[in-house]
Parts: sequence; C-alpha cells; structure tokens
Amino acid sequence: MASNKKKAVFFGELMMRLATKHYERIVQAREFEVDYTGAEANVGVSLVNYGMESYVVSAVPDNAVGQACLNAMRQYGHNIDYVQKRGFRLGIYYVETGVSQRPSTFLYNRKGSAITEMRVGDYPWAEIFAGKDWFHFTGITPALADSVAEITKEACIAAKKAGVTISCDLNFRKKLWSKEKASQVMTDLMQYVDVLFTNEEEAQTLFGIHASQTDITSGKLNKDGYEDVARQLVKKFNLKYVSISLRESISASVNDWSGMIYDGKKSYFSRVYHIDHIVDRIGGGDAFSSGVIYGLLNGWSMQDTVEFAAAASCLKHTIHRDFNLVSLDEVMALVKGDASGRIQR
Repeated sequence: MASNKKKAVFFGELMMRLATKHYERIVQAREFEVDYTGAEANVGVSLVNYGMESYVVSAVPDNAVGQACLNAMRQYGHNIDYVQKRGFRLGIYYVETGVSQRPSTFLYNRKGSAITEMRVGDYPWAEIFAGKDWFHFTGITPALADSVAEITKEACIAAKKAGVTISCDLNFRKKLWSKEKASQVMTDLMQYVDVLFTNEEEAQTLFGIHASQTDITSGKLNKDGYEDVARQLVKKFNLKYVSISLRESISASVNDWSGMIYDGKKSYFSRVYHIDHIVDRIGGGDAFSSGVIYGLLNGWSMQDTVEFAAAASCLKHTIHRDFNLVSLDEVMALVKGDASGRIQR
C-alpha cells in the first residue's frame, strides 16, 4: 500500500561532529564526543519526528566511518537509498562549545570529502523526485566545491521539472567560501527557489539587503526592517515565502529567539522565547526551517506555521547535539503555552 505521508528530499554533506566536553577548549581537550550530522539531515530528522518521510541524497566513504554515519542516519529514520559510497573520507567539524561571554567556535576539516567526489549525472534525480513533495538544500552544499554547486543546480532543475517545492537556507559560511563567490552562486540558484530561509546578516552579506535600525551585536531588532528585507528578497527573486529567524544574543548561554514569515503580502511574527540556558544552539536554525516546511506542507495558516517553527527551534536549544529530537506533541504543547518544564508523569 502506498504511503500518504509527505515526502521530502535533502541534498547535502553528511559529516562527523567532534565536540569538546564540559565546555573545554580544543587545545585542552583529551577526548571528543562523536556524532554524525549535516545541515540538511538536521531538517529531515525533525520532519521524520513529525511523521513525514525524509530522503537524504549524499555520499560517504566506503569504510567503517562511512558505515557508522549511515547507521546514525538510519537510526533517526532517514531513507539512505540515495547516499552513495564514494571517495576516501568523511568531512569533519570540530566544536568548541561556548558559555557565557565566550562564543562557540567551529573548525572545519572537510576538504576532499566524499561528496566532493560526485559529479553531475551521478544521481538519478528524476527517480529521486518522483512522488516527492519538497526539496531542501542549504548554501553550505554548493560552497563545498564547484562540482557540488553544479550538482545542486542540476537537482534544482530536476525538482522544478517534477513540480516539487524547493526551499533553501542561505547558511553562509565564510570559512568555506568568499562572500563574492557565495553571492554569485546563490544568486543563480535563487531562480529555482520557492521558500528562502535566511537571517539579517546573510541577506546583507550576499545580496546587499539589510534590515534598517538593527544592530546584531547589540541585540536590537526592528520588525519593520525585517519585513522590508523579506519584501526586497521576494521582489528580487520572485519567491513565494521568506522566513527569517531572529536571534537576540545576550550571551552564548542566553538568547531571545523568535521568527517571522513573509508571504509576499504580509509578515507574521512568532512570540519571543527567552532561552536562559542554552544546552546546544547548533541546529537551531535547521529546527526552525523544518517547522516552517511542516506547516506549509500541511496547509497551515502563516501565523500557526511561524509559531510552530519558533517553538520547535526553542526546544532544540535544550537538546545536546545537532538533531532536534522532539515530537509533534511536544512542540504543540509549547505552542499552546506550556513552558513550565514540569516533569511529565
């Protein structure tokens, strides 16, 4: 019997995360916590937890490390039929978790990873997108290599031909490519995108669009400025929706968190969550994106969609490692106002 679940496809790099323990610095660490992750895979895990199907398209090396990564993806419900075994190494990123006034830092070790061995024509995109509802990628993926950027465009063309909705999280990473190269590549890819996820910094860095009366270092946010950014993005790239996550960083441990979505006519803002003890903020934006995708796929109102996305991401900040391991019911409980943290018996 065919499944009536919504189905989403995710193209991006799968990686090993090595994180210091007990807020240690990398230079003092004698052991690391090992996990397997990826920006696009993070979004997919949330959707699996909400009852959807997630298909990861990627590549891992044909060795024990690659198999460990696949096992982790399978454990959390991803379909990995289109993850190819190629190359000789899995990309790695090191995390030095910040606390109080010391920010978290990343160190990448992903040059020559398995996905950079892939080429246009290696993935059967028509088959992959058959019967699917959504395709999601991030700006991290085309930043990995020119060949991966070409595959990303190939995937977008195939998804558009198949009638699949396409979303992109800009996710600009200055340690991976220059803002000039990112602007050129991402501007070209925007012609295929229906739903764009971004924040105040990326819109300005890549497209020269900025939120007025906003200073990200002081924590001052201006809603009218963000609505103007979203309006400019929709007009510039003919997008259906723009969604922006709004983080007010009081310190590495304390943030105010909310989000907005713009449908081409009106902006909708979520409530603001005061997160006074961040366990792990990595994957917070991906959790927000997954909430928006889930709401749009289910035909929810814009307000319900952004409230769900913000609540889901708020909960992610309380969960160690990248995946947002919360259920639909848990997110809905927070949306409805249950933020007590009382033990559930």
